[in-house]
Amino acid sequence: MFKAEVYTNRRNLLRKHLSEGLALLPANNESPMNYPANTFHYRQDSSFLYFFGLDQPGVAGVIDFESGEDYLFGDDLSLDDIIWMGHLPSMKSLGEKVGIGNILSYAKLEEYLRNAMQKGRTIHYLPPYRDDTMLEISRLTNLPWDQVKSKASLELIRGVIALRSIKEPVEVEEIIRAVDISYDMHTTVMKMAYPGIYEREIAGRIEGIALSHGSMTAFPVILSMDGQTLHNHYHGNILEEGRLMVTDAGAETVNHYSGDITRTVPVGGKFSQQQMEIYEIVLKAEVSSIDQIKPGVAYREIHMDAARIITSGLKELGLMKGDVEEAVAAGAHAMFFPHGLGHMLGMDVHDMEGLGENHVGYTKEIKRSDQFGTAYLRLGKKLQTGYVLTVEPGIYFIPALIDRWKSEGLFTAFINYEKAGSYKGFGGIRIEDDVLVTDKACKVLGKPIPKTVEEVENTMKK
Repeated sequence: MFKAEVYTNRRNLLRKHLSEGLALLPANNESPMNYPANTFHYRQDSSFLYFFGLDQPGVAGVIDFESGEDYLFGDDLSLDDIIWMGHLPSMKSLGEKVGIGNILSYAKLEEYLRNAMQKGRTIHYLPPYRDDTMLEISRLTNLPWDQVKSKASLELIRGVIALRSIKEPVEVEEIIRAVDISYDMHTTVMKMAYPGIYEREIAGRIEGIALSHGSMTAFPVILSMDGQTLHNHYHGNILEEGRLMVTDAGAETVNHYSGDITRTVPVGGKFSQQQMEIYEIVLKAEVSSIDQIKPGVAYREIHMDAARIITSGLKELGLMKGDVEEAVAAGAHAMFFPHGLGHMLGMDVHDMEGLGENHVGYTKEIKRSDQFGTAYLRLGKKLQTGYVLTVEPGIYFIPALIDRWKSEGLFTAFINYEKAGSYKGFGGIRIEDDVLVTDKACKVLGKPIPKTVEEVENTMKK
């Protein structure tokens, strides 16, 4: 938790984006695994955390844009709660920690909102991503449950995105802390990635590193020799000499800020010539993309330049052919690079994605592409000072995609299907770092994690 003035300032800044009505921000509830008392690890709603700071269920926050007042609705623990869960601060003391003096019982929230609606006031809320939250908003606002998502406030969505997109210094410090924990995770992977080890042993070890720092992973660990599957959460393979292993993993700090790092390593510690050739193309695309990041540059243009670098490199290896610009314009590169270059990063690993990817990553001027591959780019708009984003190009050899496009006769002027077919057992390579947009350029956050061929191989030797 930050100082009270951080949360007070955020709520006051939101008032510059909305002038009428009030914002309802409910906390997340506990989520049962198999019966009510056995719950998943608790994770608070990020926007509630951003404005109200409390990391617990059973509460809701209200920001009144007209009166300038803020409210917390929640109840102190009962004796039974204390017996099972231990003592927690009173709601009054929690309110003081986040700069709020108006503390009411949660049961008073429905009455408060009903009075506001009777006066014709607008109740702004963000689109719910959990069914229990959707049902609670339905109950509190008398909206039919199937209309709750569509009635979410576009004004509030835009206001929250405007604030959360620009990271404050305290937030950057948290993300750096997350990346530094992620350093330990990824260098541990490099030291363990040897033949005969189960993937799950390594995945469990690095998740334990995140847990040992007091929080958890920012998302389920992606770790697999089958790196051609972009989000591969299966960890049941035994590592084999000569294969590549992709690890996409990051820690989340106690204050719930995320790291998101990807490294690809050769099982056994030594890249083959073929692996090194593909790896160097991906690394060149990643480094070049980072070098281009600065305020005012559209991230989609950096993505397209990464696609050109990848296409050019694959052409030199005989996997692609023809004019590079024409190949990229047609979307032929997406057989090998079928995802976006990166996304916003913050409290959420895909920051604010629950508010709508297009609201977060695009504008009226820069709209999302519908072309395969480029359509998966989550961030396309012009960058601003204070944005934190990921840079994560990759090259993959996906047998099903190769076979499909070949059978349909797609992009035969640009793709050498015979040679691409010979790479079907290759897997994939992705390299990813987390980057802050500064006043004139950018900064890669956290302790540098080995990523050149030499650095990776030397780390694995240790």
